[in-house]
Amino acid sequence: MATSLSLRVNGKTVVRDVEPNTLLVTFIRETLRLTGTHIGCDTAQCGACTVHLDGHAVKSCNVLALQAADRDVTTIEGVEAEDGTMHPMQAAFKECHGLQCGYCTPGMVMSAIDLVKNHAENASDDRKIREALVGNFCRCTGYQNIVKAIQVGATGMNAVP
Repeated sequence: MATSLSLRVNGKTVVRDVEPNTLLVTFIRETLRLTGTHIGCDTAQCGACTVHLDGHAVKSCNVLALQAADRDVTTIEGVEAEDGTMHPMQAAFKECHGLQCGYCTPGMVMSAIDLVKNHAENASDDRKIREALVGNFCRCTGYQNIVKAIQVGATGMNAVP
């Protein structure tokens, strides 16, 4: 039995009917067609589906869509500036070659933005960045350039002097 769901996605109010067991990642990808949020494991292990819920990173494969009712969801599509300019973290991932195949990149960027916004004191220390990314898997890069990208992105976000 479908239930009406109202939430804000990337700053816009969205109202749709959803089944009670619909995952947030499925709602984002299939209902809203925002396919930048990836499905990697369906078990909240890989972080490819990371989005922001009320300003904090969550794995959207582990959240029911109805749990996001009347809340703010930001996907990778929602982090760029209104004029289309990349978010400083996105630009840093590009500049520092913090990606290879790119499958994990949206989730990594969302987790990195969360790290800088909510734990800026950890955004310059290699070890603390790696600890913060423990729930985001990259099978291609070896993480070194991802760590560098987060440090550069944090500077771009004016979070680290």
